[in-house]
Amino acid sequence: MSARRARRMQVPSLLGEQGIRAETPKRRFLFAVPPVARHVAPTAALAAELAGRGHKVAWTGDRTVLEPLLRPGSRIYSASDDAFTAHLRETREGRARLRGPAALRSHWEDVVVPLGHAMLPGVDAAIDRFRPDALVCDQQVLAGPVAARLRGLPWATAATTPAEFARPLAATPLLEGWVRDQIADFQLDHGIEDLLDLRFSDHLVLVFSTGALIGDVSFFPDHFAFVGPAPGRAVGGAFPWERLDGRPGVLITLGAPGGPAETRFLRAAAEAVRDLDVQAVLVAPPGTVADPPPNVLVREHVPRIKLLERMSAVVCGGAFDTVGETLARGLPMVLAPARDDEPVVAGQVERAGAGIPVRFARVTPGELRTALGEVLTDPAYRDAAGRVRDSFAAAGGMAEAADRLEKLA
Repeated sequence: MSARRARRMQVPSLLGEQGIRAETPKRRFLFAVPPVARHVAPTAALAAELAGRGHKVAWTGDRTVLEPLLRPGSRIYSASDDAFTAHLRETREGRARLRGPAALRSHWEDVVVPLGHAMLPGVDAAIDRFRPDALVCDQQVLAGPVAARLRGLPWATAATTPAEFARPLAATPLLEGWVRDQIADFQLDHGIEDLLDLRFSDHLVLVFSTGALIGDVSFFPDHFAFVGPAPGRAVGGAFPWERLDGRPGVLITLGAPGGPAETRFLRAAAEAVRDLDVQAVLVAPPGTVADPPPNVLVREHVPRIKLLERMSAVVCGGAFDTVGETLARGLPMVLAPARDDEPVVAGQVERAGAGIPVRFARVTPGELRTALGEVLTDPAYRDAAGRVRDSFAAAGGMAEAADRLEKLA
């Protein structure tokens, strides 16, 4: 066995270690984020909390993605690579069709690891220019922890989805080990031999969820902080509020680029609610549903945060930004997970009693109608969603996360 392989096999799991590194708070935080909107938005809420306390905040990542998502005037240090961006664009359609182990392997081989290599020079330059006291690194940005470790800087994990904390690959140990190998090899490639699982900082892990969804969290080390989801960013815009006529409201949204599978699902959802006494709002481009039922309002864009206040249930894919916003308002759900963390999150919602999962690719209007009718009429689902909401509210949110970061830096 090679020395490299032996070192790689020794990557520890930080889920069993304990302790918070507490130091005098400083005032400069650098956020390292991937070019994915639903990973940027939660950390933007945390950055706003820090800025409101007088700290200096900066960002490193893909400027073209970050600028529309952050407040005007935000300090951004570019950490992107044209070749990698082109690769993502060229492979997007093929990656979207993958499922199961093939999708996971592609996620690491085509996205996470290449993203780490592409970002590392920019992250290094951002540290030189901004001189942060601590880094806050999304779980998908391997460059942030590596740069921090090479510089001896404290760093925190920002876990914007709770999927990794359920050990989703525990039933497939070879695949779970393969993921660790990718993380280990990335560190070895950049001269780090003291290997860690870069998804879990040994200083501070901020989990934007709680035990109400994840399950028992009592065995996690003290430096794992379950702070609950970040508040969504309210988006304005015109909306025909008069169409919400007092019947139970149902929001139907996938939040993903439209393709044949997404179009099929949305059409099935529109047909599913045709004979229900509800007013549905279906988020889709014009023409997705050629002849929507009278009780289905099709809109390409909606003010989701404000709209959720008027809804009774949500149908979605299971992306945690939508799930967190929905459960934060105590609304039950029907989930159709298709990719990435969606199956894990949907399973957590089901185990919490707050929703019903259905098949994404082969669901029928009848199956959707039955599931939606159940979450709307059985109070157990709303009661369970209320318990998750209360757990989120008690977790402390971005104030608790900022408190932890102040102790870290």
